[in-house]
Amino acid sequence: MLELTQRIDGHIQADVHDTLTLAYELRIRGRLRAVTDGGLEVGLFLDRGPVLRHGDLLRASSGEVIRICAADEPVTTAYIDNGLPLARLCYHLGNRHVSLAIGVDADGRHWVRFPPDHVLEELAVLLGATLSNHQAPFDPESGAYAHAGREHSHSHAHEHSHADEHDHAH
Repeated sequence: MLELTQRIDGHIQADVHDTLTLAYELRIRGRLRAVTDGGLEVGLFLDRGPVLRHGDLLRASSGEVIRICAADEPVTTAYIDNGLPLARLCYHLGNRHVSLAIGVDADGRHWVRFPPDHVLEELAVLLGATLSNHQAPFDPESGAYAHAGREHSHSHAHEHSHADEHDHAH
């Protein structure tokens, strides 16, 4: 089993030995056993906190480099006009602490992607979006406090009260 222990700066040129395709919920873990796309058994032994992004490179303790790929998974993509409608949709969905991917298609249609949820889907429609439920890679935004495109760990001390119940798994 290859032990993947080191994150490599994406700007460094490296010979990629294999790829590892993972769903988002697995890319948020620092410890994991998996099988690469080429059939190699690997174990992730990484620092906790930073999410593995599509295209990230990991080095095994034995030197091999593995590229991370975002797996196709069930998603809802909300297509909406750019500008204020897009901003409103992102604001209202983000206010519900849901992870969001934001993008634009080759044909210029702006979209917001999130895990399927009938309440969020209803909200998106009320805000003017057209929905598509399908399989696609889910690689959400890393957040305002991410360092160099990396996720932050949400383990900092809170100085405020949480009267509402919500989950901090961004």
